[in-house]
Amino acid sequence: MSIKNRIIAIAATLAITASAAFAASVASNDQGLSHRQVVEKVRKELVTLPFYGVFDNLAYKVEGGTVTLYGQVVEPATRRDAERRVARIEGIERVVNNIEVLPLSSFDDSIRARTLRAFFRTGSLYRYAMGTNPSVHIIVKGGHVTLEGVVSNEADSRLAFITARTVPGVFSVTNNLRAERSEKRAY
Repeated sequence: MSIKNRIIAIAATLAITASAAFAASVASNDQGLSHRQVVEKVRKELVTLPFYGVFDNLAYKVEGGTVTLYGQVVEPATRRDAERRVARIEGIERVVNNIEVLPLSSFDDSIRARTLRAFFRTGSLYRYAMGTNPSVHIIVKGGHVTLEGVVSNEADSRLAFITARTVPGVFSVTNNLRAERSEKRAY
């Protein structure tokens, strides 16, 4: 083989290797974008469930083609609908449904109603429990209240905790509320 043919062969090999490396990097970028799109579609499907409300809490994790659902719901239909809707999303191969259906309890139902009423009567908290997709979720199981979601600041998080603690019949309150911004104190 002549030197000219060897140089052409080496150049061709380098060109093929470089184009393969470029194609692999483009594919990984596309996978990152499609992963974000899948995550956004899962979120949209969950927050638009017909019976998803202030007394339900849903969370999820997307790993490759598998989505794991977490949380607590009052109605069994919400659990089934969440799994069905997420399973229909393009790119989802498997859904692991770890959503807990809260037990039927008139005691817990009365605590839910009293806690929600307390939120509507307390300062600025009413805005967090309103609308079709409230930013605060009130989970009640066996008289124990868990607050989930997002509030504007730490003061609202503390106010929600105090408000829930004052509701008659509540045994304990767990405050998992996240503040969008933390307050800076000047001394």
